[in-house]
Amino acid sequence: MNWKLPFIKKTNGNKSKKTKTREWVDAILFAVIASTIIRGLLFSAYAIPSGSMEGTLLTGDYLFVSKISYGPRMPFTPVSIPFLESTITKYNFKTYWDGIKLPYFRLPGLTEIKKGDIVVFNKPEEADPSYDRPVDARTNLIKRCQAVPGDLLTIKDGQVFINGKAAPNAEKAQTSYEVVTNGTDINPQVLNDMNIELRGQKDANTFEMIIPKAYVNTIKSYSNIKSVSPVVQKAGDYDPGVFPHNEKFKWNQDNFGPLVMPKRGMSVALNDSTLVLYRRAIELYENNKIEIKSNHVLINGKQADSYTFKMNYYWMMGDNRHNSLDSRFWGYVPEDHVVGKAMITWMSIDSTGTFFDKIRWNRILKPIR
Repeated sequence: MNWKLPFIKKTNGNKSKKTKTREWVDAILFAVIASTIIRGLLFSAYAIPSGSMEGTLLTGDYLFVSKISYGPRMPFTPVSIPFLESTITKYNFKTYWDGIKLPYFRLPGLTEIKKGDIVVFNKPEEADPSYDRPVDARTNLIKRCQAVPGDLLTIKDGQVFINGKAAPNAEKAQTSYEVVTNGTDINPQVLNDMNIELRGQKDANTFEMIIPKAYVNTIKSYSNIKSVSPVVQKAGDYDPGVFPHNEKFKWNQDNFGPLVMPKRGMSVALNDSTLVLYRRAIELYENNKIEIKSNHVLINGKQADSYTFKMNYYWMMGDNRHNSLDSRFWGYVPEDHVVGKAMITWMSIDSTGTFFDKIRWNRILKPIR
C-alpha cells in the first residue's frame, strides 16, 4: 500500500540561507543585547578622569566596577542609546528619553557598602541647569566611603573620626603641605619623579605642594628644605563652599561636623538646625516639599515635627584630600545614586609619558583597595 500523509509537502532538503547583511545585523544585535545586560547587571568599565583619588588611583586608570557587589540598580530611564554619554555636550544632544521614568529599584547584592570601600556613584549635585538630568544619566564619580548610615562623622585638623574613633587613612592618601626652602630652586624633575603636585607659591621661598605620604620624609631630608608642614584650615574658619553652606555651621574641609548620616527608618526632629543639615535630603532626594508657615514646618502641606528617612545615605571623600570635590562640598550620597564597587585596574595610561612609557605596566590587573 502507498500511504501518503496529507498536508506534508516534499522539500528538496535545502533551507533558506541568511544573507550576509542579515548575519551581520543578528551578530550586532546579539552583541548589543549581551553587553547591555553585562554592563547593567554584572560589571562595567570606568576611566579615572581626575586626580581626586591620587595616589590610590591615578588619572588614566581604567577600572572594572562590580554591579553585583551592592546589587544591580535598575535604570531610571530605560530608553537610551547604549555605550554613549548621557549628553553629547557639543551638540546639547541627549542620548536618553526621559518620557518614561521608573522608580528606584535595586536587585539583591553580595554585600553592603562598607567604610573604606571605593565606590562609583552618580554625582549628587548638578548645579548647571544643562546638567539637570535623571540620576542614572548624571556624571559618574569615584570616592572612598568614609561613613555609612547612622554613623557620626567629624573631621578634626584633616583627620576623619567616625563615632568618636579616628578612621584609618588610606595607605596612599595624600594632602597638601607648606614647603619652605632656603632660596635654592627645587629641581622640577625631582617633584615629577615623586608625583608631587605644585599647587601654589606664597613667596619666593614658600610653596604649597601635594606630597604622597611615602615621600614626605624624603623631601624633609633635602638640604635646601627648611620645613615641611601640613596645610590645615583652622577650626571655626567658615567656608561657604562647604556643606551645608550656612553660617550656622562654621565648617571647612579640614574641620567639619559632627554630623549624623541619615539612615532608613531614622527619625529627626525638625528645627532651624536640622533643616539646614537635612532639608536637601528630605526635599531633593526623597521628593518632598518643605514650607515654613507661622513658625511651623509643613511637609507636603501637613504640619510635621519630625521626619523619618526613606533611604540610606553615605559620606564619600577622595584620598587626595585637598584636591577632591566630595561630600564635604555637596553632602550625603543617597543609596539610589550608587552604581557599584571599584574592583580592579585593568589598564593604566600615562598621557604625559613618552610613546614607550605611556602604559603603566605595574598597574595592569591590579586589585583596588
